Amino acid sequence: MDATSRIIVALDFDDRRAADDLVARLGEECRFYKVGLELLTAAGPGLIESLVGQGKDVFLDLKLFEIPNSVAGAVRVAGSLGVSMVTVHAMGGTGIVSAAVEAARDFPGLRVLALTVVTSMTAADLADVGVTGAASTEDQVVRLARLARGAGCHGVIASPREAGRLRGALGPDPLIVTPGVTLPGESSGGHARSGTPRAAVAAGASHVVVGRTVTRSDDPAAAFRLVRADLER
Repeated sequence: MDATSRIIVALDFDDRRAADDLVARLGEECRFYKVGLELLTAAGPGLIESLVGQGKDVFLDLKLFEIPNSVAGAVRVAGSLGVSMVTVHAMGGTGIVSAAVEAARDFPGLRVLALTVVTSMTAADLADVGVTGAASTEDQVVRLARLARGAGCHGVIASPREAGRLRGALGPDPLIVTPGVTLPGESSGGHARSGTPRAAVAAGASHVVVGRTVTRSDDPAAAFRLVRADLER
């Protein structure tokens, strides 16, 4: 996989015009975009259809956590839109994750990824919601990743700091997608467990998700090239 294919740019906007403008400015530089709940709520599925129509890959970050029938229905809709990746909460357990995987079978290009522990959470946050069995956040990430893999998920979402241990636990095949990625010296934003693109991929990540590094830059295409250069070093 070349460096460009590993980079997913997060379209973390609250209106379609801003998202369309960024995609236009990046042009052929970027092939892969993440659409989350904020932009999906603001712009609707038409944005996803537009991106797919332009030949872009779309990571639809829904973080599904519902009864299995509802999760399966949402995954089928994602598949019909032509997205490449969709997320489900591993904390929903085997039943919810399995429902997502089964629903994706009719769409060969769709990969179901399990969210382990969101990158803003710390061990204290886990304790707040009653997760006390894990010795650390990393232990909880690995536990949920193994659950997801056992349920048939194609990969997991985790922070750059857990990529190495996950690669060792899951083996060479599953996707490991890492949000919370910034260039050296940049602010981590809202991510408690961040890292650089190079460090994430060196540790075992298959893809990195970049946000403000590119989207808030005066020259997004130049910023994207810096991320790619960091991966290629």
